[in-house]
Amino acid sequence: MYAVVKTGGKQYRVEKGQYLLVEKLIADEGSTVELEPILFRSEDTVFDAEGLKKVKVSAKILGHEKGDKIRVFKFKPKRGYKRTSGHRQDLTRIEITEISHGA
Repeated sequence: MYAVVKTGGKQYRVEKGQYLLVEKLIADEGSTVELEPILFRSEDTVFDAEGLKKVKVSAKILGHEKGDKIRVFKFKPKRGYKRTSGHRQDLTRIEITEISHGA
C-alpha cells in the first residue's frame, strides 16, 4: 500500500514508516501534519476527488534542517564583471506514520 502526496510544489511516493526530506513545513518538531494525497494504491486505485477525501496520510515532523549550499557564479567575459552568491534551502525531515482509506 502506498500513496502519492503533494507538498512544497513537489510530489512524493510514500509508504508507511518511510523517512522523507521535504521543503519546510510550518509546524513544531514532534507534531503531526496531514499531507495532501493525489493517488492511493492498495488492492484498488483511488485518484478521483471523492475517493481522495477519505484517504488520510499523516506524518510526524522529526526536525528542521538546511540543504546543501548551492553556489551561483555569474560573469561577463572581457568586462571584469563577476558575482558569486549562494543558497541553502530550508528543509523538514518527516516520517510517514499512517496511510489509511476510510472506505
